[in-house]
Amino acid sequence: MNTPARSQARSTARLAAVQALYQLQMEGTALAKLLDEFHQHRLGKTIDEDEFADAEVEFFDDVVRGVEARGEEIDALLTSKLADGWTLKRLDKTMLQILRAGTYELLARNDVPAAAAINEYVDVAKAFFDDREAKFVNGILDAASKDARS
Repeated sequence: MNTPARSQARSTARLAAVQALYQLQMEGTALAKLLDEFHQHRLGKTIDEDEFADAEVEFFDDVVRGVEARGEEIDALLTSKLADGWTLKRLDKTMLQILRAGTYELLARNDVPAAAAINEYVDVAKAFFDDREAKFVNGILDAASKDARS
């Protein structure tokens, strides 16, 4: 059952997963330590009067672990959807994590409709970027979904 609260908890989990994947890439924190840090200190917590929305923790864990476990497959699919001359290394590091998380969902989370996953990561992109980059996320994930869900 997809209630508004569950939908919001998943949206929050997706945003947190992108942040965790970014931290994983930038700091190289061990995966178990990183997940524990997010469980203990970020997901659904209040820090310095900033309240973090409740997140669906199992979903968050699945996305972060899944991107880490299937990184080569995800990156190969993403690379095949970039314009000639573009590589993943040229992408903004946050953008790359948004695309990786979205691609993981398209590959592994058949319980999430492709259009819903794409729209969710477009919304995540809008938290960090302007409409041009959000449209880029839409285009890449839409192209990736055709391979991932075929």
